[in-house]
Amino acid sequence: MNKILSALLLALAAAGNAFAAYPDKPVTVVVPFPPGGASDQIGRVVAQKLQEKMGGSFIIDNKAGATGTIGAAFVKRAPPDGYTLLVSSLGPFVIAPHLIKGVQYDALKDFDLITVAVQAPNVLVVPASSPDKSVSDLLAHLKNSPGKVSFASSGNGSSDHLSAELLWQQSGTDGLHVPYKGGGPAINDLLGGQVDAAFVNINSIIQHIKAGKVRALAVASEKRNPLLPDVPTLAEQGVKGAEVQSWQAVAAPKGLPADIKLKLHGAIVAGLNEPAVKDKLVAQGFEIVTNTPEQFTAYQASEYARWKKLIESRKITAD
Repeated sequence: MNKILSALLLALAAAGNAFAAYPDKPVTVVVPFPPGGASDQIGRVVAQKLQEKMGGSFIIDNKAGATGTIGAAFVKRAPPDGYTLLVSSLGPFVIAPHLIKGVQYDALKDFDLITVAVQAPNVLVVPASSPDKSVSDLLAHLKNSPGKVSFASSGNGSSDHLSAELLWQQSGTDGLHVPYKGGGPAINDLLGGQVDAAFVNINSIIQHIKAGKVRALAVASEKRNPLLPDVPTLAEQGVKGAEVQSWQAVAAPKGLPADIKLKLHGAIVAGLNEPAVKDKLVAQGFEIVTNTPEQFTAYQASEYARWKKLIESRKITAD
């Protein structure tokens, strides 16, 4: 009996030491998109703060492709030991599984969700030369020219594409979706007046709005954004149920030890809420969320169901 007790005590001590030592080797932070986008930006902030708070090294690995699903599938297959993390936008978590056949993971079952780090609304914008000065002007334009008013997006199934589909669905109109390979080319053509409108994440378009290169007609959030206090929401202008927040979140392979999850969550929350970090992100249009794993799980389930319904009802595909 004493031998058994001793063995148990040694095992517990070893487990405790392992937790205390975590991380005792480099942690890979997978961002399933190319460098330079919002997910990459937030991933680098999260990695830096985890390194400061927990020691060790947290290394960004950009595994882009297939709307973020290649990187997400890589994380799903990794050992659930805390040494592989995922920092991603909502796409792989709640949108891509409904668009892409044969996705190599179950978004609702294969990850331990840690926190939604930040969120930011999409903004409905038109070129500075556009005759549309309000949402009502744009809706009239859509009704007068059904299927002809062009909306740029960063790609099929992106949050900016789905924002446009929601606007059309909720207003009983129909526009022309023009998908680009990324947000940069879409914004360039919007600036040049080659397309009529677009929903763009606030962080990507705020400088062009401030410079007067595009006109913001509405924010797709429940309340006005502090960076654009004079721009009304869609709901204020009569379009209900078309709110879209883009968000970045942190997850790990399913089976993450509870103590490591707690440690990671605490460090992320503390790091993102440091005044200097928070002020910088807020100035770029992000809102700090840092919710609990339980809140993230409930939020993912509701978002997953919402986008599934829209994608199926609008017959949206990734092609």
